[in-house]
Amino acid sequence: MPAMDNEGRVFEYAGQFRVLRRVARGGMATVYEAEQIGPAGFTKQIALKIIHDRYAAQPEWLQLFIDEAKLSADLVHGNIVQIYQLGQIDGEYFIAMEFIKGVTLRALIDRHRQLATPMTPALAAYIASRLCRALDFAHNFVDRTGRRLDIVHRDVSPGNVLLTWDGHVKLADFGIAKAKTMVDPAARRPLMMGKKHYMSPEQILGGHVDARSDIFAMGIVLFELLALHPLFTEDATDAAIDEVVVAPVPDVARHIPGIDPSLTALLRAALSKGPADRPSAADFGRVLDQFCVTHRETGSPERLQAHLAALFPDSYRPPTEQAPTSATSGQLAPAARSRPSLVRRILGFN
Repeated sequence: MPAMDNEGRVFEYAGQFRVLRRVARGGMATVYEAEQIGPAGFTKQIALKIIHDRYAAQPEWLQLFIDEAKLSADLVHGNIVQIYQLGQIDGEYFIAMEFIKGVTLRALIDRHRQLATPMTPALAAYIASRLCRALDFAHNFVDRTGRRLDIVHRDVSPGNVLLTWDGHVKLADFGIAKAKTMVDPAARRPLMMGKKHYMSPEQILGGHVDARSDIFAMGIVLFELLALHPLFTEDATDAAIDEVVVAPVPDVARHIPGIDPSLTALLRAALSKGPADRPSAADFGRVLDQFCVTHRETGSPERLQAHLAALFPDSYRPPTEQAPTSATSGQLAPAARSRPSLVRRILGFN
């Protein structure tokens, strides 16, 4: 086969983005809904993440932002938010990424708590198992040269999990992830990397972390899905360290009455103080999938989609439907209003 005429050629282009609205503002960056604009009327909906000026001026934080894009660019997986491009305009860095239509896992947990309605164990297990798939992919990722990167997310928490309206689970924000090929700013000087209520003992102490640290965080997330309240709550740093490192692992069954023994055992293993006693992400996910099979409540995107439609009738929009120009607070979507019995079953009522 003859070589392609364009092989090795570098295509230069000038890209443009149109910012539409602010979606979220975090500690390190702001995320906007935007359009990528191309020739011949081409447009693509994207999310544009722009680092705050005060962090862009600090080399270690700017490097974390750049590393997020470089590290995540090749993490192409159905349960990970896709990164498209790292760019710089007049010294201002941005990341163009997949735009997710849906809600965060934090919003779902808060909505259940607001309604005083527990999440079904099968739904919690389904969501958590998809996160385990994302983590397993990242933990075992091998680059194009065949080198294993040993990626650790370090910030697994409900706010960094996105649920699409069509029922898919996406892990986002590899902003403080580390790989063995990267220089870690936390190794040079003390930096609080991550959210303390979702940190493993070794992470909150500033020690060495590997994939098993993410498993501890997954245990905390699964606990919160089932209990609808956080596992760790201390705000003062010293008290938080005592709560995570020194205090015994909380009695899961006391916090979640009626929990299945297999889930109790899984949580105890994931929340072990010693990393060696925790399961891998793959094993964690397999236990959750087996739980669903055993209870004949296998999860699916369709089930999660129906659940989100029931819980967020004002904002829920299937992918094929345009958002309305206005919405009235408290107004149910037509599908939810016309099928109250289905909604009640989804919410767990008899």
